[in-house]
Amino acid sequence: MEKKRVLLGMSGGTDSSVAAMLLQEAGYEVTGVTFRFYDSEGFEEHLEDARRLASRLNIPHIIYDARRLFRERIVSYFIHEYLSARTPVPCTLCNNELKWPLLAKIADEMGIYWVSTGHYVRKVFQDGSYFIAPAADRDKDQTFFLWGLKQDILERMLLPMGDWTKSEVRAYAAKRGFERAATKKDSLGVCFCPMDYRSFLLREVSPELLPGKGRFVDESGDFLGWHEGYPFYTIGQRRGLGIHLNRPVFVKELRKETNEVMLAPLSSLYKNEMLLKDWNVVDDVRLLHRDDVIVKIRYRKQANRCTVSRTEENHLHVQLHEPLESIASGQAAAFYDEAGLLLGGGIIV
Repeated sequence: MEKKRVLLGMSGGTDSSVAAMLLQEAGYEVTGVTFRFYDSEGFEEHLEDARRLASRLNIPHIIYDARRLFRERIVSYFIHEYLSARTPVPCTLCNNELKWPLLAKIADEMGIYWVSTGHYVRKVFQDGSYFIAPAADRDKDQTFFLWGLKQDILERMLLPMGDWTKSEVRAYAAKRGFERAATKKDSLGVCFCPMDYRSFLLREVSPELLPGKGRFVDESGDFLGWHEGYPFYTIGQRRGLGIHLNRPVFVKELRKETNEVMLAPLSSLYKNEMLLKDWNVVDDVRLLHRDDVIVKIRYRKQANRCTVSRTEENHLHVQLHEPLESIASGQAAAFYDEAGLLLGGGIIV
């Protein structure tokens, strides 16, 4: 396969648009692909933006209908996790198991080696392995979502946005005369669920599959009030509980079997350890049994030191050096070294 051809995932947004321009400037023959994952309000506008940009840059552009696959793999998972009293991570799952593998599959079919997106991350090669590294714009850094990618995809990735800040990207697009791309708003949250996820569940799930009202209880099991059903609450939640006590309380536990939601003071939500399943590790030596590994369970906050080991059940055991609050089953944890290289990650059991 020719090494100067690249398949670029184009969403119609600012970042992938500028990525197309930068790849062209670097001498690559770019083909754009826009995935039709989910039909939502404004989707046709983004589709047309990607088409229009590809036309202006004189690059081939294809639309790939992945709606059935997306619903089976991402939307169904999203709903199932909430109904199972877990908190899903759809963007992580989509990147690691759908978007990037699909890019590679289509590229293979087209005889194209390189694959690319507008992600704000960098790639480095050290000690025989490829690693995802933080972007220059730490506020936009998206490493947290890519811990599940394997070497066969990492080695083919081109990441033109890694050395740019968002303000530089907007200025560059404007300078090139792409005013629409320069001024587009960033997309926020889950693409198929821009509203509150509770409204999404009410719309998508048959009423008979939802548990209905249940009991708020304290740590002793004593009744505190009524809630709307355990799927509508998340670990660590304080606001929107619909209950008024004379003290601040947070969701500590969701009990699917009894449709109970346990409330507790924040001090009760701290844990010293967690287990991960469905994990991916780039380099065992850099991760396991060390005391300088950093773990994050949130995209934008909380970086804690930990020690990681593998259990007989093939989970990763994460011993936190300092307690961490609101560790939720179903969420992701990503590991980094002190330089910020992404070492891997997994799903919290």
